[in-house]
Amino acid sequence: MILFLAGTSDARALAIQLQNQGYPLLATVVTESAAESLTTHQIPNQVGRLSVDDMTALIQKQNMTCVIDASHPYAEEASKTAIAAARACEIPYIRYERPKEQFLSPLITEVESYEDAAKLAQSHKGTIMLTTGSKTLEIFTKYLMREEIRLICRMLPNVGNMEKCNQLGIKQKDIIAIQGPFSESLNRALCEQYDVTLLITKESGKVGAVDEKVTAALQLGIPVILIKRPAIEYENLCVSFEEVTQRLGGIIHGKYEL
Repeated sequence: MILFLAGTSDARALAIQLQNQGYPLLATVVTESAAESLTTHQIPNQVGRLSVDDMTALIQKQNMTCVIDASHPYAEEASKTAIAAARACEIPYIRYERPKEQFLSPLITEVESYEDAAKLAQSHKGTIMLTTGSKTLEIFTKYLMREEIRLICRMLPNVGNMEKCNQLGIKQKDIIAIQGPFSESLNRALCEQYDVTLLITKESGKVGAVDEKVTAALQLGIPVILIKRPAIEYENLCVSFEEVTQRLGGIIHGKYEL
């Protein structure tokens, strides 16, 4: 059996493909909503965050023979946990990560971290649209809740996110609670509606619709701060479904059996 870290739309598509190819797997996701489409396709799944010890115990209990990490490109802790658990259990680890998008424009500034982005943006005057989600929201409110800045926060419309915004002092009028991905035209309309003068986003790939966000901003002449993906040295890195199945084929005919 394969332990499969899912949670994104392309990860779920990969899980479905592997199941259709006859690979038994157990998918782990963080939220109930992420598990819905897996359940629809009768893919066994487990909801909740796992520590290294939790994941190691699960691998051993289920006699798993491989870990496929298809978590979000910015789910750094999940990947580190999966790598550590696979090593502890001495089983192969395969990383699937959606391809990166390349942008060339003098309006784009790339930074290494969320905090770097927040620090860079704090000298800005005007309306900043934040499209990095709620997980790191407190980093941005720490630096950007200033008189000269209107911080517009775009995120998923769930109760937890709204409660977090309330706790951090973000006003309702400055929240865009909506689930993407969004078209280029909608991104452009939102930027125009809120008179955005700076966009902060992360390089989440084509599936994450980063190109629609960045292109819309550039068309309007809006500077973009682009947060790069975490610098992790992945073993067996794959950027396509075909590469993943090839790696699995190598494992089947190599040292490990699935």
